[in-house]
Amino acid sequence: MKKIVIGSDKSGFPLKEAVKAHLVELGYEVEDCGTQDMEHGQPYYMVAPVVAEKISRKEYEKGILICGTGMGMAIVANKYPGVYAAVCENTYAAEKCRAINDANILTMGGWITADFAGCAIVDKFLNTAFTENLEPWRQEFLTKAREEVKGIEKGIYHN
Repeated sequence: MKKIVIGSDKSGFPLKEAVKAHLVELGYEVEDCGTQDMEHGQPYYMVAPVVAEKISRKEYEKGILICGTGMGMAIVANKYPGVYAAVCENTYAAEKCRAINDANILTMGGWITADFAGCAIVDKFLNTAFTENLEPWRQEFLTKAREEVKGIEKGIYHN
């Protein structure tokens, strides 16, 4: 079974619920690490670390974080080694964050993104592979670039 980890704060809760239902419908096992109802919202800076840690430890290959704009979640998640979180507001950005940057966490804004658009963005994020549909020279460049970024990360985290 396909597995994914997801989380939101109160501002992202309605979109997260729509995305979660969509993922379950597609056959995903979804671990929800964030706000569970509108009465008991968790702040973005508490939710993002839980999801990011699971990605960093390779418990999951991909994750989704949703707050008001998606930006707070991305800022916090990107503090973790091996986490590449990208804010996406449309399917084109979702495709490119995977194909070019090999992002492993999608972040979205519940104030910005409609439910139907969020589900389409998630589909593009989950179904695009690193370097997919790119010219061979660009695939080679991006593969080398990804290794350079990992080298930078090793220098920062000393691992």
